[in-house]
Amino acid sequence: MAIPTIVWSQNHIRIIDQRKLPLQLKFVTCKNVSQLWRAIRTLAVRGAPALGAAAAFGVLLGLKQIKTKERKSFDAQIKKLCHYIGSSRPTAVNLFNALDRMQCILRDHPDASVLKARKLLFQEAMAIFEEDRWVCRQMGIHGAKLIKNGSRILTICNAGSLATVDFGTALGVMYSAKKAGKKFKVFACETRPLLQGARLTAWELTREKVDTTLVCDSMAASLMAQGQIDIIFAGADRIASNGDTANKIGTYSLAVLAHYHRIPFYIVAPEMTFDKNIQSGKQIVIEQRDGKEITFLAGKRIAPLGVKTYNPSFDVTPHRLITGIVTEKGIIRPSFKKNIYKHFIGHDR
Repeated sequence: MAIPTIVWSQNHIRIIDQRKLPLQLKFVTCKNVSQLWRAIRTLAVRGAPALGAAAAFGVLLGLKQIKTKERKSFDAQIKKLCHYIGSSRPTAVNLFNALDRMQCILRDHPDASVLKARKLLFQEAMAIFEEDRWVCRQMGIHGAKLIKNGSRILTICNAGSLATVDFGTALGVMYSAKKAGKKFKVFACETRPLLQGARLTAWELTREKVDTTLVCDSMAASLMAQGQIDIIFAGADRIASNGDTANKIGTYSLAVLAHYHRIPFYIVAPEMTFDKNIQSGKQIVIEQRDGKEITFLAGKRIAPLGVKTYNPSFDVTPHRLITGIVTEKGIIRPSFKKNIYKHFIGHDR
């Protein structure tokens, strides 16, 4: 995609405002950490990998407000800053992994001056940004092998360039397949309640001239029953060490349907999306969002006053419903509990 989702420029963060798409392509400039926090919370920037880069850049924003030259005080303020950024959204583990990497820089260089620590933090933030660009393209190469000429693909939410720095996870697989000359068709679920599929995925894919059909979420089962879907790709916000995967609400439904109809169901996510500290999806904290996202559509109320709402942003797909997980180091197959560990340990550089 020609337009990066997020960049660090002139000591500010510049992001595509995804709240305005697809009708307007506008940008938001975050000049301080509170502006970034709100941009994350209100989904101006979203998608687990993009949130990782945003978190790292957020630390750089916060550095501008830290004046101390004493390391102990500096480290304490960085820790407080990271805690604040992390409070913006609870589920996407890339955000927390990026913040942990920034804090590890300080732990790994306890004797560095504050000036040196600042330089190291800047270098690490840039490394996180560049790594996302690299891993997405690697995942695209590995995942594209799963797409055949004539494949009919189903996807949910947005796991494209808008969810990463500039390329995509699940949609990156499709971009790589297109670059390889393969012909295929994509069905994009609209993804209620915020319509990331209709607003963002459809926008991305049509810009890239990918054959795309937008469908309501409730139409997926009918498509599968008619034999119109050959393979499903979805992104992830957090993957447990046994392969249980949290992704946008509705992903679990697709996985159940895919299992019934014997359709391959793949998750596409980098190592940074794996939470190796939790054993299963039961330990994943699911973000609960404002009910207005359900009762309002395009700024207009569509539900009666006083009705109750239930609005989890994500659901968890059990590992037994997942055919494979595409990472930057290849494709992980079941048994996930054993193979996730072997996959990353065996590929350590």
